[in-house]
Amino acid sequence: MAIKIRDYQEGYSSKVNELAVSAFSEFKDQYEDWPGFAAKIGGMSSMASKSEIVVAMEDNMVVGAVAYVSPNELKADMFESDWAVLRMLVVEPSKRGFGIGRALTQECINRAGRDGARCVGLHTSPIMQVALPMYLRMGFTKLKDVEDIHGVPYGVYVKHLDTKSVA
Repeated sequence: MAIKIRDYQEGYSSKVNELAVSAFSEFKDQYEDWPGFAAKIGGMSSMASKSEIVVAMEDNMVVGAVAYVSPNELKADMFESDWAVLRMLVVEPSKRGFGIGRALTQECINRAGRDGARCVGLHTSPIMQVALPMYLRMGFTKLKDVEDIHGVPYGVYVKHLDTKSVA
């Protein structure tokens, strides 16, 4: 499988939105208001106006996506303002286990280094049984629990960057 990491283009909008719902649909029974949550995440492409969306492509098809928010950009209060933040990492369910999520996360870490961030933050849930262990293996540690999202527990995780070695 040859995966290419690319910047989002407007033509990817509908696929990114569909992918977000598809990626989270396995958890639909755990969210108290799945239709409301699905409607919210189904607009993932709208994040391109406030962040950089990065996509993973295989044979010209979008198979993964993540939003990267640079330091000092507006973000949720659960994150420090000078952190870079990953939002909505999604991978096509049939393509999980091939390193797509890791490649997208690493691209965001690289962008955080480029932007001089001291930390990269994200929020995720224990129900994310593929993503959470991957984040932990990549050096993220749990900082705190935050308010449930549609009845699902979430926590903030952070990875400290060595800004001295960033060029």
